[in-house]
Amino acid sequence: MTIYRATVLDTPVDERAVWERPDVLRVESDAAIVVRDGRVAERGPWTDIRARRPREDVVDLREGVLLPGFVDAHAHAAQVHVLGRPGMPLPQWLEECALPEEERHVDVRAAHAAAHDAVATMLAAGTTTALVFGSHLAAATEAFLDAAVAGGLRVTAGPTLADRGVPPTLRVTPAQALAEGRDLLGRRHGRDGVRYAVVPRFAPACTDDMLAVCAELQGLAPGVWTTTHVNEAPDEIAQVRELFPGDPHYVGVYDRHGLVHERSVFAHSVHPGRAELDVLAARGARVAHCPTSNVRLGSGLFPLRRHLDAGVRAALGSDIGAGAGLGLLAEAREAAAVQQLSSDDGVTLTPARLLWLATRAGALALGEEEVGDLSVGRSFDAVWVRPAEGSLLARLLAHADDATDALGRVVTLAGAADIAGVWTRGARVVPTCAEPPGR
Repeated sequence: MTIYRATVLDTPVDERAVWERPDVLRVESDAAIVVRDGRVAERGPWTDIRARRPREDVVDLREGVLLPGFVDAHAHAAQVHVLGRPGMPLPQWLEECALPEEERHVDVRAAHAAAHDAVATMLAAGTTTALVFGSHLAAATEAFLDAAVAGGLRVTAGPTLADRGVPPTLRVTPAQALAEGRDLLGRRHGRDGVRYAVVPRFAPACTDDMLAVCAELQGLAPGVWTTTHVNEAPDEIAQVRELFPGDPHYVGVYDRHGLVHERSVFAHSVHPGRAELDVLAARGARVAHCPTSNVRLGSGLFPLRRHLDAGVRAALGSDIGAGAGLGLLAEAREAAAVQQLSSDDGVTLTPARLLWLATRAGALALGEEEVGDLSVGRSFDAVWVRPAEGSLLARLLAHADDATDALGRVVTLAGAADIAGVWTRGARVVPTCAEPPGR
């Protein structure tokens, strides 16, 4: 048993409360979190808990703030090595960057290198849970799962499926997708913090036969998730109309195959029609907002207000390759800027709302009830933000008006270099500095 002493900020509220009230931040300026067997066993004021537990080991994290681990609702792990490329339209990005990089994973060494780098970079940025598009190649996806387990990253993931519109080395037949999916799901789903996800790349890359296989795969075991893309860019939407002329809209293609439900997460949704939002809401599906990717690819501004008005719930995703990195702090600050630019479709994103989108919202989208905040009973998945002494952020935090102001400055300015520790299931997985002494 260990006691963590810290300033703790989290947002343990439901989705109605977070949008009804601008500040839903729970603040404990000198808190004690008692961790037993990887879970929060007790939480309260330091003086009270220390008086009851005078002999327990203490980890002192009072320099900085302790936040829940971040939950990434959309990430392409296989694209980690194309980060930093210039922005370009989605079709060009796929042709010149994403797909050639994923073809490299035919070489198992390239697959393992990308898997290691993706997991290490996500954890270093404070991401402790993620919904991940694996490689098109089953063996490369398994390399990622192995790296996630070894690193302590909690993942829901599966091979990306496509039987057209991608290079031949990345295509699989529906029969092959079903056989490989059954095998991987049977061996990995529900073990070592891994859950299986059915991942059709997007409707333009999948025939009806492939989408039917996706529907079959998602029914093979409880707790299987489904994730794909929808309404990311105008060219993509026009392609869907040509390929599926009998369907009323893009979401309708997936809905016809039974892929829209409460265990579905759809990435982007930048250009939805009202009828599509109504379907998503009626089925209980969620969307992953990936603001840095949407801006860099010129896809558009995410209409959060229209989603909320229709009853569609959102979380944050990094997208990885087309985004600006693997950190949800960067996505949170970009999300705030996007909403400022979105006129009537925008929603004011306070620091508390941004933290909620990066933590609890993702946990709800993934059905991960063990994570999302630091309440009693949750897994101790946590991020310690402690800027270097004398840094600009450290000086600004010292002058913050209150906890909300401090959180706003963390979201605006902090990066991976300011993350001094990350824990998943109570184990420290990013020991970027020596364990601080107890006091």
